[in-house]
Amino acid sequence: MVDQLPNRDARRLFLHLHALGDSPGRPFRRKDVPELIHRIGFVQVDSIRTVERAHHHILFSRANAYKPDWLHHHLERERTLFENWTHDASVIPVEFFRYWKPKFHRTRDRLMSRDWWRARLGEDYEETCARIRAHIEENGPVRSRDLTAEESHHDGTDENKAWWGWKPSKSALEHLWRTGQLAVSAREGFQKVYDLVEKVVPPEHYEPEVHDEEFIDWACRSALQRLGFATPGELAAYWDAISPAEAKEWAERQGPDTAIPVDIGNADGTVRRHLARPDAFDLANELSPPPGRIRFLSPFDPALRDRKRLQRLFGYDYRIEVFVPEEKRQYGYYVFPILEGDRLTGRIDIKADRPAGVLRIRKLWLEPRLSLTQQRKAKIEAELQRWLKYLGLERAEGDGFEVAL
Repeated sequence: MVDQLPNRDARRLFLHLHALGDSPGRPFRRKDVPELIHRIGFVQVDSIRTVERAHHHILFSRANAYKPDWLHHHLERERTLFENWTHDASVIPVEFFRYWKPKFHRTRDRLMSRDWWRARLGEDYEETCARIRAHIEENGPVRSRDLTAEESHHDGTDENKAWWGWKPSKSALEHLWRTGQLAVSAREGFQKVYDLVEKVVPPEHYEPEVHDEEFIDWACRSALQRLGFATPGELAAYWDAISPAEAKEWAERQGPDTAIPVDIGNADGTVRRHLARPDAFDLANELSPPPGRIRFLSPFDPALRDRKRLQRLFGYDYRIEVFVPEEKRQYGYYVFPILEGDRLTGRIDIKADRPAGVLRIRKLWLEPRLSLTQQRKAKIEAELQRWLKYLGLERAEGDGFEVAL
């Protein structure tokens, strides 16, 4: 007989482990940033600044005292964090760097099996990579534009192109970064500054080696610790570091001290078998309800990354429509999910008009069978005020809302 974790308890446990069960108004200081990122595992980096870039938004959603320069401080001065790839570009605790070494080897094999990368790196990619490493060794950190000004694109043309038209040196820099030979030492604006990885990652994290079996064990254990409960496929997808088959084999070898079987209640009343942390039930029973206030989550929030899991657990269907043609969008270009207590209750399309000092509310949608009560409207207005203060804007307006600091 397998024990069952009801849907409400599963939601609350999941939110707690993603640091969304705590009050975001709690005291929070610059020194607390690495611990928060360690707790949730990683913070995705993204350039879109419709309101705020994803990496800052994710942290602000959990700690309203957070300031963007705190993240830069830990990345570029303290070196307690590093930037590389999970399922996308992310900020990661530096103590995990040793486990990225096996991932780097796998990434190299995967990238070089793809026509896209081979075409952009060119036939002489090893020579190009060696030349760039030698340049950095002699001259120090570089940006891609420092190397590509005189280059043609991989197809021999010179016209400006989107990111997928990278020139060979840009492609080589990204390849060297993705495979662990270079590191991002800083960002200027949003442009990466690359340096030799051994000059960026502290030696106590750069030097240790991890064998493959230890790497797989860490990837599964650390994912389960942060997810609370998961299928083998979800364990594999968390860091995007191992295969589902490897996660399945790991799961089959575990005893009750590491992982226990549990049936998780879904939002639609069905149940699904998962592996869970051994303390999942004790932890769920101890949790207080999350704050009932409203939070606008980043579309790239780690709690939202697995859309299928999100649908099962919260009954919430969400996708980012950035790459969907405007006429085919259901909601909008960059729409924020609304977390209210332990439920996702809607979504909101907002945009910061910085020159005008206005946070523009284009549209609010609530989930079916929910209405904009006075209490819910007041919660939304309180969240808008928090964002005004954070962004340094004067007022929020649109779709029936008018809020000022």
